[in-house]
Amino acid sequence: MHLQSTKTLVNSVEMPRFGLGVYKMTEREETLQAIDTALKFGYRAIDTASLYGNEAEVGEAIRYSGIPREDIFVTTKVWNKDQGYDATLRAFEVSLKKLNMDYLDLYLTHWAVPETFEETYRAIERLYDEKLIRATGVSNHHEHHLEKILAKANTVPMVNQVELHPYLQQHPLSAFCSEHQIAVTAWSPLGRGGILADPTIIEIGKEIDKTPAQVVLRWHLQNDTLVIPKSVTPGRIEENAQIFDFELTQDQMEKMATLNRNQRFGQDPDHFKFDF
Repeated sequence: MHLQSTKTLVNSVEMPRFGLGVYKMTEREETLQAIDTALKFGYRAIDTASLYGNEAEVGEAIRYSGIPREDIFVTTKVWNKDQGYDATLRAFEVSLKKLNMDYLDLYLTHWAVPETFEETYRAIERLYDEKLIRATGVSNHHEHHLEKILAKANTVPMVNQVELHPYLQQHPLSAFCSEHQIAVTAWSPLGRGGILADPTIIEIGKEIDKTPAQVVLRWHLQNDTLVIPKSVTPGRIEENAQIFDFELTQDQMEKMATLNRNQRFGQDPDHFKFDF
């Protein structure tokens, strides 16, 4: 594997296994610089959302980079208050306009709002049928949410983006997604930094001369999980991506597997406070 390695989605679209998340990047120049740094270093996926308030900057940075649009995988998401069939279609048009693009690579339901997530996904299917997006997906969906979608969908969600890290390994959900050929992306691959002081992770890092963050990101890749670590610090953006010159051993992977605590740093999709 290398920085631009991809995972083949169920519809044969190639999605980068590694990308830059831009959550909480609200300062314009900082956002533009972070994306520019990532693209220059070799990142080829950018993950944003309407909630983040930086879709315009994402589009601007990509155009400024000079890299052909088709070489960069762009993901955004429909926010909770904009869900439902018609509302999702309208929200997509707003996002597309802000990004100043003709299409998106992946469009996701941000959270499974109980009353609307099924209709929201139906709208995403329509966008896919109209070739306005290259792949369909959801975010923060448990198995029971996916089962409801699968019961009606003509196009199975190709991606489920969830909180996943060594303290929340999500084995049942990952197995369900694998069974249905749904790729899993970790939106909090480093547990918001809350796992980086773990003694086991630090010990493994010392064994191979890598940082705790690099150990965890490599663990994700070896588990076939796609990752979108976020940072605005140029050095950290580069460091996060320097995980392709080593491999964790079977013994190290087994040690990482023991760290699961079912501990969330974000909200549980079944108990999300939708007045966010």
